[in-house]
Amino acid sequence: MTALAHIPIARIVGAIADAAERWADADFPARVRAQALIVQRTGYSLPVVEYALDQLFSSLQPAAILATIERELGQVAVLDGYASQGGDVRARALPAGHACIVSSRTTIGVALWPALFALCAKCDVLVKDREDGFIRAFFATLAEELDEFAGAAHAQQWSGDDDAVDLQAFDAVVAFGNDATLARIAKQLSPSARYITYGNKASAGYISAFALRDQRAAAAIAAGAARDLVLYDTEGCLSLHMLFIERGGAIAPQAFARILAAEIERATVEFPLGTRDAGAGAAVANARDLAAFRAAGGSGSVYSNPQASFVLLLDPSANEAPPMLPRTLAAYSVDGPDDAQAYVRKHGIPLEAIAVAGTTPAIASMAQVLGASRIARFGELQRPPLLAYHGGRPRIAEFVRWITDETHEGSDDGR
Repeated sequence: MTALAHIPIARIVGAIADAAERWADADFPARVRAQALIVQRTGYSLPVVEYALDQLFSSLQPAAILATIERELGQVAVLDGYASQGGDVRARALPAGHACIVSSRTTIGVALWPALFALCAKCDVLVKDREDGFIRAFFATLAEELDEFAGAAHAQQWSGDDDAVDLQAFDAVVAFGNDATLARIAKQLSPSARYITYGNKASAGYISAFALRDQRAAAAIAAGAARDLVLYDTEGCLSLHMLFIERGGAIAPQAFARILAAEIERATVEFPLGTRDAGAGAAVANARDLAAFRAAGGSGSVYSNPQASFVLLLDPSANEAPPMLPRTLAAYSVDGPDDAQAYVRKHGIPLEAIAVAGTTPAIASMAQVLGASRIARFGELQRPPLLAYHGGRPRIAEFVRWITDETHEGSDDGR
């Protein structure tokens, strides 16, 4: 029996939303303390961290949480009792049991939404928290809203190197990371555990020729693309890592690149660079200098500044994968979606999402073929809605187990 087993789902959702509302206040003391620790751990600037927390908590509205649950499980009542599945067959959704969420090193709060939906499924949850203790701090607020969360929601500091938690004890484990990390964790699980993985992915952008119809439209697209690039120093799976610009628009790719470079400069003012380690800074500067050398020989163009706070590469070699460096974007002139699709497939890049300006059936088809789990507007890549699938996976469905019953008599549906 889990700590939340007898708590109505509406009460659980209400408590989560009330706690989130408190954390959405930039002056809430627990949030202020957490922000300082997150800045210290990640090296991101304070405006970037503030943006991340705003997005995390503003989305946790009761209606949005319930709509997400209903989309995946049917009527919310299935978490409190029986629900019809057609004919005389009824099913009940029960907690998967004990769930462990292994936090990501970089993405701020990426463990929060899976943990909260596991709690909505009435699981007991342990989060292997990062050094900033952000999840633990939020769980303390949850317990203030509903006493039962003190027994259901726990967070333990974890540096990423220790194995202090026995993963064999969990019925469901969520993990983020590269193939090696996910494989290492898999070896520690019970054979019966559900393993919910989120591997390393990238996101792309595609601008149709129609969307580049005039200077004003191009500037709006560029402003959104710049934000998608600079947030979180391009480290997350929802960062803009590569951009495809169709030829044939009123604004040519070369002209758009100049507009985009100016917008990236502006975005860097709004979201300044944080603390960049020497190795990352050197890698970005090297990418800029190499691109400048190639441009001098007539191959592509590069836009940057003396500090190399960003680098925009236009038409680098298609034989090379995008650099995947902080605030570094590879942009390619293309004749159509087939060119973009061929590039992504050639380099075996797994896509999380794609930002699109001027959607056409061909572009939508490309996104589907490449496995993107979401099509977004430019400027919205880093703001996934709660209803969106993350990594193509559901939010709550994997935290429940179904019990079916072909008889209605004697059932206790809790209503």
